[in-house]
Amino acid sequence: MTELPEYYFRIRENGAAVFRVSTENRQRRIEMDEIAVVNIRNGNVKPHGDHILTEDESAVIADWMEERQAVLADRDIDDIHRAVDYLNLTTHWAQSRASDEDLEDVTDRLLLAMHDLRSVLVRKKADRIMAAAKSAEDAAE
Repeated sequence: MTELPEYYFRIRENGAAVFRVSTENRQRRIEMDEIAVVNIRNGNVKPHGDHILTEDESAVIADWMEERQAVLADRDIDDIHRAVDYLNLTTHWAQSRASDEDLEDVTDRLLLAMHDLRSVLVRKKADRIMAAAKSAEDAAE
């Protein structure tokens, strides 16, 4: 049988509840004692109850937080790539299969969402171009 990990992270919306896993009892049952709650967005780690986190526990939690942030970042960019695919599929649907009623139902919402997205993308692109030009000027001086 595979050894159980020493810690278990129960994923929550903004982080996780952290449990110490133990089978050191007479019945060899799995016991999970909550030791902390982690907020991935603001980096807060709150010990559970009267528990005082050890250095090892803090290190394990910090490693998990770093790994979790990387996973979430990868998911974010993957979601954006999927959104590009959905936009292409939506274009094909609108051009080839959508009925007038279907288009009437979604056109205004799609146009507003695309306008909003375009505005943000154009502004961010302009900001990057201006920052690059300023960096080039500063380097030339």
